[in-house]
Amino acid sequence: MQRGIKTDGIMNIRQTTKKVSPAQIIVIGFAGIIILGAILLDLPVASASGKSIGLLDSFFTATSAVCVTGLSVIEVGTTLSLFGQVVLLLLIQIGGLGFMITTSFIFMLIGKRISLKERMVLQESLNEDHLQGIVRMARNILLLTLIAESAGILLLMTRFVPDFGVARGLYYSVFHSISAFCNAGFDILGLGNSMATYITDPIVNFTMIGLIITGGIGFFVILELYGRSALSSKHKISTHTKIVLVTTAVLIAAGFTLFLTVEYNNPKTIGSLSPGNKAMAALFESVTTRTAGYSTFAQGGMMPLSKLAAIILMFIGASPAGTGGGIKTTTFAVVILMVISIIRGQDDVTVFKRRMNREITSRAIAVALLGFAFVCILTAALSLAETKTFTIGDLLFEMVSGFGTVGLSTGITSHLSAASRIILIIAMFMGRIGLFTFTIAISNRLAAKKQNRMRYPEDKIMVG
Repeated sequence: MQRGIKTDGIMNIRQTTKKVSPAQIIVIGFAGIIILGAILLDLPVASASGKSIGLLDSFFTATSAVCVTGLSVIEVGTTLSLFGQVVLLLLIQIGGLGFMITTSFIFMLIGKRISLKERMVLQESLNEDHLQGIVRMARNILLLTLIAESAGILLLMTRFVPDFGVARGLYYSVFHSISAFCNAGFDILGLGNSMATYITDPIVNFTMIGLIITGGIGFFVILELYGRSALSSKHKISTHTKIVLVTTAVLIAAGFTLFLTVEYNNPKTIGSLSPGNKAMAALFESVTTRTAGYSTFAQGGMMPLSKLAAIILMFIGASPAGTGGGIKTTTFAVVILMVISIIRGQDDVTVFKRRMNREITSRAIAVALLGFAFVCILTAALSLAETKTFTIGDLLFEMVSGFGTVGLSTGITSHLSAASRIILIIAMFMGRIGLFTFTIAISNRLAAKKQNRMRYPEDKIMVG
């Protein structure tokens, strides 16, 4: 009887595991890593003072690291010990790559075969349509990450080693290269002003810009561009890559122009710099608002128009299958293209002589509206939870920064109440895994799609 019960129990566990969808595994995986990270960061050994930083602050910091956000209620460089900083760095790397790619890497090291179920989760996490070649793509992503972060380390060493010595300079280079490539935005310089010390340093600025763009543009785009250069110049670039490149370039250029124009004479930001350094700082700001979170000047000192532009850029975020957050550049592009097609009276959404699938356009609208509604609701909750006097603009900036996994702040993060920190934890988590992925995980979408074959009569209403 006991053996029968034991066998039945194992069968039930296996059946339950099979019923878990890839989207649910992604949600559970990220949540599990955050909990483990919070436990480690809460240990006294993780603190420079030898005392626990507190469970809520540990949980907030772990969430911000795994979700590659960079918002922090503590000064990481001075509050965390070397052990705590290494734990933080590992959480950033896992969060940037995604826990399934990290798991695949471990499987490759120990020689374990990646099962079909694990391949399907990889496919979901990378937002890929095809299962074929997904393991090879994961392996290439790991190689790309190693190359990009190594290049960043070597370049940053030319500045950090002379400033901090060999050992500390190397450590700072490793930490900030990984953090920048993963679009995390954490710094351990202990100065309390992010990268403001290096606002006029072109090597640090352009190294960080390169790492941020490479990590945020999407692994698929980088690998496809590499494949084109390695295989043949005639190798066609996909529509996805074209949209990502064009949208990214337009957003960076638009942000650069606006920040440079509006902040040019602002003494609280870039007003005291030379024209060349003003341009470099404006470019850095335009890039970093797209989910990176580093800053070379105080965000709270920006003009209102610049703050609004930063909020828009943070909400849009990076590109799919990258290390950044937001609603993604492709979502933004598809929504804009759809509006243009409606204005022109066209039935199809077209770009680069290609017609967009209706399911894609519907999904883009859903993601954009879900993101907008989510930010509005949580900003309202943040306003109700706060007992201190913060403007709605600062709270909105903080919320979009959390949802877009950016990490920029006007300086209010460490002053937020416990309830507000919990709200931001929710925002960061949802922003990293994606609202669409989360809604799929908690709904029986696939089963409903199979069962709901009935279609109601079509009707019209007045809009606009």
